[in-house]
Amino acid sequence: MEKITSVNELRERIALLEIEQANSKKLLKEEFKTTYESLRPVNLIKKTFNELTTASDFKGNILNAVVSIAAGYLSKKVAVGATHNPLKNILGAILQMGVTNAVSKNGDEIKSVLKNLLTKFLHKKDGTAKETTP
Repeated sequence: MEKITSVNELRERIALLEIEQANSKKLLKEEFKTTYESLRPVNLIKKTFNELTTASDFKGNILNAVVSIAAGYLSKKVAVGATHNPLKNILGAILQMGVTNAVSKNGDEIKSVLKNLLTKFLHKKDGTAKETTP
């Protein structure tokens, strides 16, 4: 930094420093606004949700959990129905837990069997449609 020897040089230097200060203040405000927005609870939740949903393992685990819970619930409703008998309700709850656990532990095998069945069903349907069309 060079020495300032005249009043004009001093004024120029002060003007430059004021411009620099104004620019720094503007940048600091922008950074503060960006930081504030990123730390808002809604934005934190959105960011976390987006990170979780982009993970392929998470999608598979959620799908497996939903399918296993649905299978357990449906098995209870089919087996027990809408009864008020406490013994049947207890047995239905045990059945629901068992089916849910079985489906969650064997989710990959069940998916592959269902995929194979669906593929065979669709191929048979496509094959008959092609044979009947002249």
